Amino acid sequence: MKMQPLFRPAYFLTFGALTLTLLSGCATTSPEVSSGNVQYGDSKAVESVTNEFGSTDLQTIAESMSRSLLQSRPVVQSAQPPLVTVADVKNKTGEYIDTRSITDSIKTQLLKSGAVQFAVDIKDMQGQTDELIRQNQTGLYKKSTAKKIGKMEGAEYRIEGTITSIVKRTSDIKDVYYKFTLSLVNIESGVLAWMDEKEIRKTSDR
Repeated sequence: MKMQPLFRPAYFLTFGALTLTLLSGCATTSPEVSSGNVQYGDSKAVESVTNEFGSTDLQTIAESMSRSLLQSRPVVQSAQPPLVTVADVKNKTGEYIDTRSITDSIKTQLLKSGAVQFAVDIKDMQGQTDELIRQNQTGLYKKSTAKKIGKMEGAEYRIEGTITSIVKRTSDIKDVYYKFTLSLVNIESGVLAWMDEKEIRKTSDR
């Protein structure tokens, strides 16, 4: 007696078609919302829309300062990563510059390296103390899990900086010179442990 095959080729074709149909039904794409005149660009592309302080300047400064600080001896290249806090960068230019964004970019690159630890800085201190008070004085938390007041680590070093600019104009040219200076100070001794600067010049036709 001749045995009939249990599964016929037609079955496989039907099953395969059904599988593709189900998969195509499950695979959804996010809808695109657009006005028609907005495009994504490369965030690392050189930005030269104007000669005011821009994203390329921020990235250049952050990369330059981070690289320089990571190469400093013996502060950063020590066995134990130093604990650092960040002070406000003083903006001495005639334009608005988000200096916090510059220091945040520097902190991000330094943290990724694993060579530096950061303590809570002045800007975030209020949020830190509010959280400790909330855990210890509201009665909402178990005493065994509430983080104790008086256990915060004191930073060994402080990062502080300044950005300045010199603007020159003629009837047809505008020249802007920026200088960003960053320093690392030993908090206990007051000794300047590291310092570097980055200069940027931008010229445009008026």
